[in-house]
Parts: sequence; C-alpha cells; structure tokens
Amino acid sequence: MYKHILVPIAFDNDEKAEAALAVARQFATEGTNTTLLHVMEHVPGYALSYMPPDFRAEQRKAVQAELDAMAQKMEHARALVVEGHSGRTILDWADENDVDLIVIASHRPGMGDLLMGSTATQVVRHAKCAVHVLR
Repeated sequence: MYKHILVPIAFDNDEKAEAALAVARQFATEGTNTTLLHVMEHVPGYALSYMPPDFRAEQRKAVQAELDAMAQKMEHARALVVEGHSGRTILDWADENDVDLIVIASHRPGMGDLLMGSTATQVVRHAKCAVHVLR
C-alpha cells in the first residue's frame, strides 16, 4: 500500500517511539521502505560556548547508534540524523524523498503548544502525504 514510510523519532518518550515503529510495521507491505528520522535542533552559538568541544558530534553519534538499533528491527529500514527545525525539516525531507506516509507520535497539547504549536501539529497541517498520528 505505502512505498515509503517516514517515522520521525524524538527521544523524549521511548514508549511513543516504539509505538510509532509498531504502527509503521503494520502499514508496511512487501518492499515498503521505512526511514527513521531524528532532527537535531540547532544550538545557538552562545550556548555552544558552554558545551564541550565535541559535544554535538558525540551526541549525533549516540543518536545515530540508537536509531540504527531501532532500524535493524525492521525490514527495509534505515536510520538518518539531520539538523534543522523539527517540523519544517520533517516536511521538507518527506517532500524531497517521495514519502507517502508519515507516522508521528504526539503528546497531549499544553499551554506552550497554544502559543508555538507542536511538531506533530505542524506536520499534520502542512504534509502533502498521509499522516498517522499516535497520541
């Protein structure tokens, strides 16, 4: 049914990440490619001066290793770490890579989401493909 499924992974809630992967497995058929994508937000320059010199590189390496382990549990899956604004980067990546389904976990909206919005909300509103949201 779907040829390319994108599963954005945030490491703030491992249960939701596992649930998103389970849903992606259910939607996948023979030959479906799945991409697990983690977006590392940009760190302001002033904040970088308070971090060890290799902090970002080590963080990226650790995230990539964790994503790779998740991807190994699925057929035709790959793991990718990119940098940018999470919502916009997920949408751009999906458009550029012919994604036809995004499986994304969400949280219960709070006051902060009313002002700024959540990543899942942005993806649902602006995606050009199907989006399955887990709450």
